[in-house]
Amino acid sequence: MKVKDKIAISGATGFIGKELVSFLEKNGYEVVKLSRELLHEPSELTKAINGSDAVINLAGHSIAGRWNEKVKKKILYSRLNVTRRIVDAIEAAVDKPNVVISASAVGIYDTFEVHDEFSTNYANDFLGEVCQKWEEEALRLGHSKDVRLCLVRLGAVLGKSGGAFPKLVKPFKFGLGASMGDGHQVFPIIHIQDVLSSIWYLLKREASGGIYNLVAPEMISNLEFSVALAEKLKRPLWLKLPEFLLKLLLGEGAVILLEGQKVIPKRMLKDDFHFSFPTLESMLDDLC
Repeated sequence: MKVKDKIAISGATGFIGKELVSFLEKNGYEVVKLSRELLHEPSELTKAINGSDAVINLAGHSIAGRWNEKVKKKILYSRLNVTRRIVDAIEAAVDKPNVVISASAVGIYDTFEVHDEFSTNYANDFLGEVCQKWEEEALRLGHSKDVRLCLVRLGAVLGKSGGAFPKLVKPFKFGLGASMGDGHQVFPIIHIQDVLSSIWYLLKREASGGIYNLVAPEMISNLEFSVALAEKLKRPLWLKLPEFLLKLLLGEGAVILLEGQKVIPKRMLKDDFHFSFPTLESMLDDLC
């Protein structure tokens, strides 16, 4: 028998996870945090998941910073192993969750086309490979008629309490803001509150299932973001970090700053989901 309003979450200690735990608890849910220790105990993990209304899978090693082969393995296998264990535990559970929401990222798409959720023009690089394998693990639940699966492909999530935004805004406050490379690369973003609202919407809407792009409707470039942030903070923008310097500092990890995907949240818009922060201006008004 299901415990009323019980949700199990992996990645609960990360930026999005902490915000989501707080959000769900304020809305009356009992949250079970799927800790690293629990994830390594299959029988205990199954017990923790059994009877849950939902499972939300957010776990994964951060992609920020300099990459080497060791870091790349952590990025890949942290996502694959956690998702695999969660899927195995769900399949072993007697009282399965009604819905599973599993994270992915817009890095699955190439940087050339404009992508909605029906696009299959995937990136032929490390992040594209990670996202595809990550989703494949979650899609093992696809054959189950008892479990509704939503895959959420996230852009860069902006919020005051963590993630990329505090790191991005800090140099701007000191007049040292800069655009990355030539600045023309697309920067797919979404406000943390819209992420929380989107997850809530997918939890509650029984007709929802499959892939969803979680990005703001407005498409912007890195340069547009940098100019708008500098203007909002009333600081100059005169620096450009050249591609060669970013690659020198971050190695292959510079790709997350130098490349971006043209993504639209077609399915959320079609379902008349209300974005509280649909534009860069609205996000900066709230965050700055």
